[in-house]
Amino acid sequence: MSKTVSQPMLRRLPNYLMLLRKYHDTGIAFCSSSRIAEDLGLSSIQVRKDLQTVSDTPGVPNQGRDVKRLIDDLEGFLGYNDFSQAVLVGVGRLGSALLSYEGFREYNMKIVLAFDTRAHTPEMQSGVPIYHVNKLRQLVTRLHVQIGIIVTPSKSAQGVCDALVDSGVKAIWNFAPVHLSVPEDVIVYNENMAESLAFLSSKLRNKEEK
Repeated sequence: MSKTVSQPMLRRLPNYLMLLRKYHDTGIAFCSSSRIAEDLGLSSIQVRKDLQTVSDTPGVPNQGRDVKRLIDDLEGFLGYNDFSQAVLVGVGRLGSALLSYEGFREYNMKIVLAFDTRAHTPEMQSGVPIYHVNKLRQLVTRLHVQIGIIVTPSKSAQGVCDALVDSGVKAIWNFAPVHLSVPEDVIVYNENMAESLAFLSSKLRNKEEK
């Protein structure tokens, strides 16, 4: 299924998937849009529209939609059925945490290589080989990796991004606090921690002022 969806909807879909997996693990076979909406703090109309966009699975009267089929449809729509290899650049504290994060397996993504300026000789961390960043173009091109994760200081990020793009990477997950310039056919998602903190601080302040 290939459909264009909005960014807000795309952010909601993984939350639906996590909740539906929880339902499945606890033996719930069917669920309604209103139940999902209540558990996630959304409107039932919004949930219904979102699920109709990504799934053709019909509802069963008085029961709702089949949970397992919804999970399959969501995983297929989000691309979690396809095994994705990724490389990570910048093995500092955050980069090391990402290397050791086992949750990526649930989404069929695997970090197969990492690069860092301090890795003067190849080493292993969390089962992932780490090479000096000067090996990036050679190894990423050879493996045809599509996803690059940037966890470097801001001053290094654009250069790393350029090297990844030159090596054939088509999607970049950027943790560096900087705007990256890429060709039109390359996707960038910025994990902006400052933006997230500002959001939390604003919500907290508004709550305290009420």
